[in-house]
Amino acid sequence: MLRIAVPNKGSLAEASISVLQEAGYKQRSDSRDLVLVDADNNVEFYYLRPRDIAIYVGSGELEAGITGRDLLIDSGADAKEVLSLDFGGSTFRFAGPVDQNFTVADIAGKRVATAYPGLVSAHLSDLKLTAEVVRLDGAVESSVRLGVADLIADVVSTGNTLRQAGLKIFGEPILTSEAVVITRQGVEVRSELEVLIRRLQGVVTARKYVLLDYDIPSATVEAACAITPGLESPTISPLQKPGWVAVRAMVLRKDTNRVMDELWNVGARGILVTDIHACRL
Repeated sequence: MLRIAVPNKGSLAEASISVLQEAGYKQRSDSRDLVLVDADNNVEFYYLRPRDIAIYVGSGELEAGITGRDLLIDSGADAKEVLSLDFGGSTFRFAGPVDQNFTVADIAGKRVATAYPGLVSAHLSDLKLTAEVVRLDGAVESSVRLGVADLIADVVSTGNTLRQAGLKIFGEPILTSEAVVITRQGVEVRSELEVLIRRLQGVVTARKYVLLDYDIPSATVEAACAITPGLESPTISPLQKPGWVAVRAMVLRKDTNRVMDELWNVGARGILVTDIHACRL
């Protein structure tokens, strides 16, 4: 039976359960459950701390798991990312006191506080910089004011928390993270795991796209298809009305209204948008 790790709490937990349910897998209804067996799909789901999932997968105890890209890198586990899930996004940045104009080169020899020492150490190594990494489990923003560190490396969203702590961002992002599916390095992927990955990929794609249907005069169908080329090619069917065709194509959800406006301008009518719940491409 395939063994898969799922975050048991935190920002990734609910979204991970949701994407697995959309992919056709049974999930726990009680947050106290630690294991759930989906006999129909021959899968056991283990609900673990997100920070521990890469360790279990890398050691071979579990075949795969969902965790954050940041947690995977920070763990140093023998695991790899095989699919990004397009949720749980975050950005890691360096930040220092507002009264000091730090550059990345200035990090050398400084104390850097972070809750992700493995990730930051790996990044500093890539930059060929030597610094003291101070591990903290929380309230990283207070470390500079309290004299524990000279600067920090942490998740940044709006930057409001940093400004309140008297800090400002500098340098390029350390990492852009999101939820990912991981497997063990150097191990052949089992057929059951291939199915799970394919299903999840279908859900991720379905969430990004919608199905667009519209009617268009044959004389302007080429212009319309240039607006909606689809993934490979749009589907075109003749209508009973002479000189008209029906077109169906997938378009990016975020572009839907702009595309509808452009189609209307070239003569399309009866434009309909339909959600896609799952797909295989």
